[in-house]
Amino acid sequence: MAEVVPMEEIRDISARLGIDPSEVDLDSVRLPPGEDFGIQSDDEDLNEDDPLEFDAGFGNIVVVDNLPVVPKEKFEKLEGVIRKIYSQIGVIKDDGLWMPIDPSTQKTLGHCFIEYNTPQEAELAREKTHNYKLDRSHIFAVSMFDDIEKFMRVPDEWAPPETRPYTPGENLQQWLMDEKARDQFVIRSGSDTEVLWNDARQLKADPVYKRSFWTESFVQWSPLGTYLATVHRQGAAVWGGASTFNRLMRYAHPQVKLIDFSPGERFLVTYSSHEPSNPRDTHRVVINIFDVRTGKVMRDFKGSADEFAVGGTGGVGGVSWPVFRWGGGREDKYFARIGKNMVSVYETETFTLIDKKSIKVENVMDFSWSPTDPILSLFVPELGGGNQPARVSLIQIPSKEELRQKNLFSVSDCKMYWQSNGDYLAVKVDRYTKTKKSTYTGFELFRIKERDIPIEVLELENKNDKILAFAWEPKGHRFAVIHGDSPRPDISFYSMRSAHNSGRVSKLTTLKGKQANALYWSPAGRFIVLAGLKGFNGQLEFYNVEELETMATAEHFMATDIEWDPTGRYVATSVTSVHEMENGFNIWSFNGKLLYRILKDHFFQFLWRPRPPSFLSPEKEEEIAKNLKKYSKKYEAEDQDVSLLLNEQEREKRKMLKEEWVKWVSEWRQLHEEEKLERQRLRDGEASDEEEEYEAKEVEVEELLDVSEEVVSFEYGQE
Repeated sequence: MAEVVPMEEIRDISARLGIDPSEVDLDSVRLPPGEDFGIQSDDEDLNEDDPLEFDAGFGNIVVVDNLPVVPKEKFEKLEGVIRKIYSQIGVIKDDGLWMPIDPSTQKTLGHCFIEYNTPQEAELAREKTHNYKLDRSHIFAVSMFDDIEKFMRVPDEWAPPETRPYTPGENLQQWLMDEKARDQFVIRSGSDTEVLWNDARQLKADPVYKRSFWTESFVQWSPLGTYLATVHRQGAAVWGGASTFNRLMRYAHPQVKLIDFSPGERFLVTYSSHEPSNPRDTHRVVINIFDVRTGKVMRDFKGSADEFAVGGTGGVGGVSWPVFRWGGGREDKYFARIGKNMVSVYETETFTLIDKKSIKVENVMDFSWSPTDPILSLFVPELGGGNQPARVSLIQIPSKEELRQKNLFSVSDCKMYWQSNGDYLAVKVDRYTKTKKSTYTGFELFRIKERDIPIEVLELENKNDKILAFAWEPKGHRFAVIHGDSPRPDISFYSMRSAHNSGRVSKLTTLKGKQANALYWSPAGRFIVLAGLKGFNGQLEFYNVEELETMATAEHFMATDIEWDPTGRYVATSVTSVHEMENGFNIWSFNGKLLYRILKDHFFQFLWRPRPPSFLSPEKEEEIAKNLKKYSKKYEAEDQDVSLLLNEQEREKRKMLKEEWVKWVSEWRQLHEEEKLERQRLRDGEASDEEEEYEAKEVEVEELLDVSEEVVSFEYGQE
């Protein structure tokens, strides 16, 4: 360590040597190489190997590398080229483009920083211009500024990842083992989200899990009931477990608005829409497809709202959800979206287009998948002013072979309805009359599983009837149609099997003048709820289609939603917060008996937890149905025990109420006796409490209310 010398001594030494310290250039002093005489430099800390720290929050800045290295005189030209390329993507901030210069050569360093108004514009710039070829020697390498921190955390030397011991996870299907064979449902009211058992035997809801502020917008069950998804500003999350709900995975997607699971729960699609910096531009859409178990992004899609609109046209409102529709059943093999003059079908093994190209279909307007098979149905409207008819086509995937086509003439609109097993496809066709001033409706019915896919035409008895609703019987061969004019339309039931099973559609019955505008089939078929929602104020009719008879009629005033439980045993009707009054839900039996009712302020959601399909074969299910009495003996005994218990509980409740009443009367009488002397005093000594023993008398009483004095002036000479 060097010796510390006082300043006075330095001045004395300088005077003896004839040196003026004020004229010494300290910057010109050079120490011998490697020698610092124990004096640490102010810049010494720059040579230390401490990890660098970067401020977060620079998501709106991109770094563009592999730019040409140019001298100062060409700097302005290069900046103009870069600004022209990147200003097409978004608005660059004032002084938002910076190209560093090497001080020694006065040339650029081959990279630049570009700052946009929003992170979304920066992300789009990275996506659109990474690997952009400026010329043969310069291909852009674009990265986000925030990624620098991630790059700096990469260690200099590779180290093998830490091996963690295997710990078995929870049984996410544990809820299916409930001894009482109950179903769960989730509700949202206020800031609370609750999962409950539907304990219909006890006529109540049994709590499972409750949490405040569990989600920021809505919750959603996965299709097989394994997960409960919540939505947040930072992204989505899924929850599940054996006895409680633990967070299983997060999916980062800022400002996510909508989510959708694939049928087999392998993938989760998330959607967000972002305001453009230029008001004349359309919203920017971001769609991510995650692997549900790992949380990895398997594929992302980004672009303007126009690119994701039906048919490739329309603005923000034109984007229909879900943008991607899943096909191929629960194997999650394919997903597709509609574009302008094409349908793009992707396979999930590589998340690329099948055969690396879309299916070209001029002016295609709509498509839908078979629920069980990789078959697409496409609708193409008329072209050339009617010279080329509209058509519905069935396309096999992945071969893209056309299985069947039906040409349709004078078509105004068309809608496709698949039966849940994929056995039938109903196409509702609205056609113009000859005068083109009105329309009428008919149905084209495809028998998908039969040879050559035969098609039948079904027209209503009154062609001019307006179709208000259509619904297939799940796993069945029947369908229902609401037709006619409000407020009392007709409801007709049809079967794809005739009395002799000759393969022709037949009408079962028509119910005249019903207050209904919606159809809700039981998941097990046979039973249906004919509902009058909105303007009909919650009219309900529980109908047995097998016996063609009404089981019950009821009303849930102002009901907004109706949902069957997955077993078809119970129905939930609810009034959500779109109405200010009567918020809450009712639970009904399949035949229309009200079991219990729960009121909740600010009620938002009611969702039954789905069940996975049964492992029983169709033959085994049929055998159980035939021998149902034998299997039901055990449950009938349990039901009888529960009924006796409920009766006993009801008796205990009544007994308790009676005891409370007797106690209250006794306390009142005791108080009445204690106040007897006071009452006698107030009645001037009269002891009796019987009012009829008293005689009413009218007494006049004079009372002086007010006295005032007034001085009146009197002048001389007045009389």
